[in-house]
Amino acid sequence: MNKIRIGLLGGGTGGHIYPLIAVAEKLRRWESSLGSEITIRYFGDAGDYRGELEQAGIQFSGIVSSKWRRYFSLKNFLDIAKAAFGFLQALWKIYWFMPDVVFMKGGPGSLVIAYVCRFYAIPLIVHESDTVPGLSNRLAGKFAKIVEIAFKEAAAFFPSGKSRLVGIPIREAIFLGETTRARSMLGLTEDGLPVLLMMGGSQGAEKINAFILDNLEILLDRFRIIHQVGRNNYDSYMSEYSFAAKNISEEKKKNYRPSAFLGKELPEAMAAADLIVSRAGGTTIFEIAARAKPSVLIPLALAAHDHQRENAYAYAKPGACLVIEEENLLVGLFISELEQLLHNPSKLKSMSEAAKNFYLPGAAESIAEDLVKIAGAVPSGIRPPAGNQ
Repeated sequence: MNKIRIGLLGGGTGGHIYPLIAVAEKLRRWESSLGSEITIRYFGDAGDYRGELEQAGIQFSGIVSSKWRRYFSLKNFLDIAKAAFGFLQALWKIYWFMPDVVFMKGGPGSLVIAYVCRFYAIPLIVHESDTVPGLSNRLAGKFAKIVEIAFKEAAAFFPSGKSRLVGIPIREAIFLGETTRARSMLGLTEDGLPVLLMMGGSQGAEKINAFILDNLEILLDRFRIIHQVGRNNYDSYMSEYSFAAKNISEEKKKNYRPSAFLGKELPEAMAAADLIVSRAGGTTIFEIAARAKPSVLIPLALAAHDHQRENAYAYAKPGACLVIEEENLLVGLFISELEQLLHNPSKLKSMSEAAKNFYLPGAAESIAEDLVKIAGAVPSGIRPPAGNQ
């Protein structure tokens, strides 16, 4: 049996790690069709996601991560040393695995390893999730064989003819979940109030969290809320929540479901929601689009290259979402905008249709196919019909 070795690179956030897992799921499904044994290994710092990578059958090689800040910080001097150490680690660990091809999602620490792959003449495929690419992907894209992009606007940042519009690989689990069953599983009461899923990406969002705390009672008068707080913020948030909610009735508290992180529970949370309120990271947008959910996006004002704002308006252009700028996140405006949407079934339906049309199915298959082709396998006849991811 032929052996194919595939390397994965990406920063340790859900927006980087989950698309890697989605591609790995497809590769695993294709092993018997290819007549090849596929070994997949992640190189880098996966943060809290190492366990999820290993559960997906992906081996792990830890390499210290470094980050270059676009402002003066003494931490940059430390990270220069970390980058040098990471380069030496990657030289050693990549040598002993020597992948046939590497798939890179970008993010902190990945560029150093990409340069090691270039040193060893290992073919590289880069995937960019945002309208405005990060520095790592911009630089790696110059020597990558293919740059797979999610938004057509990103093509302008890469060498002509090298990019290919595929969308974002979405985990198969995202497509699971049914509204009534999901609400029952999450313990939501059936009092007729609309259900909001509010999340700030895998790391949470401090401004969204603060907005909820500051306006908790008035929000729970009108909505049931599933809230992804963020792992790093959860303990301090729940301490503040205990104080903020002391005068709120126990019955009303049942309409609020805070969680540190929605991993395996995210499909149920999305199914349960009438409307999703979220930051505007590329992976999050495509997960929302995959479920054809109406949404309100609040782009992070300090995101690098303002990419979240660009993402949000690219998604809003066909009518798939409403955008509320961070500086306009005021409770009166927020409630007014959401109630206008939620009391307008035809508008919700048109947003859902626009989201469905925006979503590009088959991204995981397309990328997996490119990987096995470059690795020397012939993936003929293994892709499912178009539209099934």
